[in-house]
Amino acid sequence: LSKVFGCDTMNDLKAETILFVDDEESILNVASEFFKRQGYETLTACNGVEALEILKNENVDCCFTDINMPEMNGLDLAENIRLQDNTMPVIVMTGYPSLENTIQTIKNGVVDFLIKPVNLKQMELCMRRVLRQRSLFVENVLLKQEVKGKERLERLNQELTYKVEELHILNKIMGSFTSIVSTTDVFKRAVDMALEVAHAENAIFYVINEALDQPFEVASAIATTVLKNQISEGYQPTSTPPPLSGLIMEVVSDEIPLLVSNNNGARGLPPELRSAMVVPLKIRDKVFGVLTASIKEGDVRFTEKDIFYLSFMAKSAANSIENLALHENIYENLFATLYAFVNAVEARDLYTREHSSRVTGISMIIGQQLGCSVEELDILNFAGHLHDIGKIGIRDDILLKPGRLTDEEFDKIKEHPTIGANILEQMGFWEKERQIIRCHHERYDGTGYPDGLKQEQIPFLARILSVADVYDAMASDRAYRKRMDEEVILKIINEGVGSQFDPDVVAAFREVYNQGIILQYMETGQIQDADGYPLTQTSS
Repeated sequence: LSKVFGCDTMNDLKAETILFVDDEESILNVASEFFKRQGYETLTACNGVEALEILKNENVDCCFTDINMPEMNGLDLAENIRLQDNTMPVIVMTGYPSLENTIQTIKNGVVDFLIKPVNLKQMELCMRRVLRQRSLFVENVLLKQEVKGKERLERLNQELTYKVEELHILNKIMGSFTSIVSTTDVFKRAVDMALEVAHAENAIFYVINEALDQPFEVASAIATTVLKNQISEGYQPTSTPPPLSGLIMEVVSDEIPLLVSNNNGARGLPPELRSAMVVPLKIRDKVFGVLTASIKEGDVRFTEKDIFYLSFMAKSAANSIENLALHENIYENLFATLYAFVNAVEARDLYTREHSSRVTGISMIIGQQLGCSVEELDILNFAGHLHDIGKIGIRDDILLKPGRLTDEEFDKIKEHPTIGANILEQMGFWEKERQIIRCHHERYDGTGYPDGLKQEQIPFLARILSVADVYDAMASDRAYRKRMDEEVILKIINEGVGSQFDPDVVAAFREVYNQGIILQYMETGQIQDADGYPLTQTSS
């Protein structure tokens, strides 16, 4: 097509192909010869049928045709050409012009009308004019297509941008719930994410329970901008929006997310709110709670995309809660299994029964005196109960031997910390707890077992457990001896400072012992301070 755009010389137009259609052979010969000399390619046909056959096999740029011809006249030919290629210019030549023929040719897509006898130069000028018009027409069509293509590309790019953004938000929502360790954190994360993702001003999570008359609020959040505005206006900020109890109960009943705004005739929306969303959180196909989000100020309203994100968030929160419950259930079962092992060990030796529980209690008393964190006390609680679990792998004739152990037998006994740590490792328990169990017979001077660690190389909590373990061992009846006197026990522990025991741990032990807390615990099994008040304990 570009060949016909702006062509002014014979060389520019030499490649153009012209089709002449006329039942007068002399006209065909004269016209064909003239245009050949001008540098054009020419084709001839005696009627419309023959012309259409030529057009099936040849690329023609312009067609000159007579009207009155046998088999198919020029007007029918023009109509057929228009149906096949509406960009090809058709010029009609006739010796009998009429208004009817002129109108008909225009209807059939003819672009020009020449009256015989036709001047050959006039034919060339007419052809060049219509070819330029054709090139402009084609260029305009191509430009329109290009514009449409660009618009479509922009639309696709915009859609892709939306999809990428949507995927980013969904990944962010899923990622925000993967590292949560408690259901309370799940609720808090849900309301915080509602503010961030849906640009809500308020978000509240309610738990639904049959024992409660109404939904119970467990977590809420308020946007920073709203909080600043409330403070600047001089009244106490609150995270609770006007009540949505009607909408909440509707969602609980229907189990379908709900989006309402004050511009769509929303029912149940308080007049103070501009827009609100309520989505159910379902666990095992039963509504466990609802997540609400609201906008109180401005012209912004929630959209369908916002409620899609909020619904996805509720599903992620539900999955997180289910995973936490499953995790807790699995570990409860594992703990029960491990404690059964410990009970089995202690059942083999009547003299050591309840030893693990007492070591745990004494360890936690010392740990509290040393200012251990709640997490550290939990670790002590776990490791204390299981510190001798490795004895399950020691033969009865060694474990229950009433007399003195041989060196070989004592070497077997010394394997129990390693065996215990390996049992926990096979079950996938945490490294800190395993290390405490492995190291509770290490000595401060490096002469302990199984690894010969010393001072700070020994885990701090294992150093606490070591003192508690030795105290209870000496303060309890054993197969090979009766319990020792308290004075002897304290003397041995004091003599072990710096060699067997960490001096700081022994100092803390002496402090709580002198307060009477240790003896009170040994008698009652309750951890109390010197005045008899319970000290903080963690669940086993």
